[in-house]
Amino acid sequence: MKTILNFLKKIINPVLGRAEVSGGHNAAPSIAEPFKIYSRSEHNISRSQVSENALKVLYRLQSEGFDAYLVGGCVRDLLLGREPKDFDVVTNADPDQVRKVFRNCRLIGRRFRLAHVHFGKEIIEVATFRGAGEEQNDKQLLNKEGRLLRDNVYGTIEEDVWRRDFTVNALYYNIKDFSVVDYVGGMADHKTGTLRLIGDPEMRFREDPVRMLRAVRFAVKLGFKLDPDCERSIHIDAELLASIPSARLYDETLKLFLSGYALQTFEMLRHYGLFQVLFPSTEDSLAVEESGFPRLLLIKALENSDNRIAEGKTVTAYFLLAAFLWEPVRILAQEKMARGEIEVIAYQDAASEIIGRQIKSTALPRHISMAMREVWSMQPKFNARIGSKPSRLIGHPRFRAGYDFLLLRAQTGGADPELAEWWAKYQNANENEQRKMTQPPRNGQSNKSGRKRSYHRKTKDNPPKTEL
Repeated sequence: MKTILNFLKKIINPVLGRAEVSGGHNAAPSIAEPFKIYSRSEHNISRSQVSENALKVLYRLQSEGFDAYLVGGCVRDLLLGREPKDFDVVTNADPDQVRKVFRNCRLIGRRFRLAHVHFGKEIIEVATFRGAGEEQNDKQLLNKEGRLLRDNVYGTIEEDVWRRDFTVNALYYNIKDFSVVDYVGGMADHKTGTLRLIGDPEMRFREDPVRMLRAVRFAVKLGFKLDPDCERSIHIDAELLASIPSARLYDETLKLFLSGYALQTFEMLRHYGLFQVLFPSTEDSLAVEESGFPRLLLIKALENSDNRIAEGKTVTAYFLLAAFLWEPVRILAQEKMARGEIEVIAYQDAASEIIGRQIKSTALPRHISMAMREVWSMQPKFNARIGSKPSRLIGHPRFRAGYDFLLLRAQTGGADPELAEWWAKYQNANENEQRKMTQPPRNGQSNKSGRKRSYHRKTKDNPPKTEL
């Protein structure tokens, strides 16, 4: 127990702004008592705002003699007057005990086992309090950089709070008396709009560098400012993201850019040097932009994505990722064409190379990378407007995505607006009009296939050509 107390003292003092305990008068508060309990009259959370199924889980656990709290993002969002996306429950019951209480329960997870209680389409996630783990190093493993590899130590609520990332995500709504339990000053940070890490930022980022991405995502989503110590540590530790498996960074990338705040997130990631770790080829291309391009294309793509989400429309991940990597593909394809490669082949080869580089940073599932390739490969094909090629292109399964990408390029200086207008007219025209639009220019006679046929009259003024 003494080692746990020492560990908690090290991380509680920076949070509370107190000097580290060294035998003097400045003593850390007892971990047996929360920093503050806010009664029902001191906060705005009401049970009417909580999912009925989440309430069932809370009350059932309580009736079985266990402690049960709402915790994390749902409490944070309820305090902000927002509707939570989901409701997470934390308890002192271990996963097997939770499964015995709920017949509709499934256990998941390897790093830390969780209980999922199913109510039709809604799933209530139930987690057991996590322990400090300092005296159980066989169960809690860190690599040589200090990154947390495994975390399956159970504990108490007093220990659980220190394992969470930000103070505003470490508030507990107690179903027993409807109070909010605050160990880390999260309520005060709510009021000031501050996103603050629990404990020493540099140490916490080294434990899990993905917390830097979470800091950006939450700051943008909540409209909060980052605590200065947190900002400073991100600038220092940004490169630690490179040690994270690329598959995990892909998942985090989707959370960053498909949450409705993509443009602000992009700017903030670049500010802290995090974007270059996620998209190194794109960052390199941004350094040599001409007349605002490709920056304008990216900004427009991000704006469109945010607008669609605000309107309740879906956003396809492959389209946005294709916009991120388009400029590196285009630059490489131009280099290959300068060396004599055919345009279509140059773009195919460039796409393969850029995707090959990208998956080292953020793994792209095959179905995503294939869709991106198809969108890119269509771009040079839009230049062919004579003969049967337009009708074949319009029949492509991803024509609409390819056309939308052409529009994006035309709006930001990367393609001829007249070309985009032609395709807009062509796809809405009837068959006869489409046939007329794809005929060769009438500067000579044309055959039925739309190909020009040249005739040479043998005249005195125009004698036949002879080969030498």
